[in-house]
Amino acid sequence: MKVELVTSLKRQATKILADLHESKEPVLITEHGKPSAYLVDVEDYEFMQNRLAILEGIARGERAFAEGKTSTHEEAKEKMAKWLK
Repeated sequence: MKVELVTSLKRQATKILADLHESKEPVLITEHGKPSAYLVDVEDYEFMQNRLAILEGIARGERAFAEGKTSTHEEAKEKMAKWLK
């Protein structure tokens, strides 16, 4: 992973962004020697957001199952019938 100082980002933003788009490699931005932010390509960011949404849905399902908040297949079909017509 590439690491850049925040001052470098201020001075060379166009070059850093061009490198990011070409390499698709995230860039860690540091301030005072400490991690501050990541720059990531838009497509990669959107992919990560979609993946996170899927994982959150799975976690909600697992939690519902653990709490006994489930429906039978027939109950689910009845609830979904209004959208499936």
